[in-house]
Amino acid sequence: MIKNIIQLLRPAHWVKNFFVFIPLVFSGAFIKFDAVIDASLAAILFCLASSVVYIANDIHDVESDRRHASKARLRPLASAALSVKAALYTLFIMLAIICVAGFVLFPEVLYVLLAYIALMLAYTWYLKYQPVLDIFTIAIGFVLRIYAGAIAIDVPVSPWTFVTALSLALYLAAIKRRQELILHGSESREVLNHYTESLVTRFAEIAATSALVFYSIYVLSSRPELIMTIPIVLFGLFRYWYIVESFQSGESPTDAILKDFQLVLTVLVWIATTVFLIWKG
Repeated sequence: MIKNIIQLLRPAHWVKNFFVFIPLVFSGAFIKFDAVIDASLAAILFCLASSVVYIANDIHDVESDRRHASKARLRPLASAALSVKAALYTLFIMLAIICVAGFVLFPEVLYVLLAYIALMLAYTWYLKYQPVLDIFTIAIGFVLRIYAGAIAIDVPVSPWTFVTALSLALYLAAIKRRQELILHGSESREVLNHYTESLVTRFAEIAATSALVFYSIYVLSSRPELIMTIPIVLFGLFRYWYIVESFQSGESPTDAILKDFQLVLTVLVWIATTVFLIWKG
């Protein structure tokens, strides 16, 4: 039972909430203990919020997941390892924790969390069936993570940071759609009937280029000491596309990144280099 509930929460996907720490890093506030604690608490709340969304999505998609080759085995509701009633109890308990903890700790962050949950519920019930809107909705979720992190530690965020994050998230979402089309065809997701492999490939190329350009503009205009991190970012984009093409990965961006040693190392080197250069500067 406990194992199935943990699986329902998808803790491996909590790595996406690293975006909450971006304002902490780029503002240089990581040298302040209180700021680190506040950013960490905000990230934990976002982990809970994302799990609420995953549960709601699994409840909504339980029948279609049972017709999916891998989801029918891996997802607790689709495999009948966990009941929908148990999933609903878990959802409401976590939502209550978010509301109480958010209200006590960060009232303003709570509004962002609730906006994120509302947006993702709209995605589950409607927006994921709308071409282009589906991938933009996913990407906006990452922008909200950054905004929550900035509010939690009360620091401003460059607009270039937001558009860079949006572009990066669009890149990953477009590749996810591309791989779903290649591996399972349009039957695996209704919105895929509106896409072609060449179209979502172009989406991914535009988004990747935009992410690199916007990040470079941010570095050159606001953080010139980070110029040496640009090649690291470029390598990461190239490496991700390589493993997508070579190993038919990318259907789950989180799994694709975590299972590739070079990509994990690239992210860690980028973080370490960025933190060191900002601290030194």
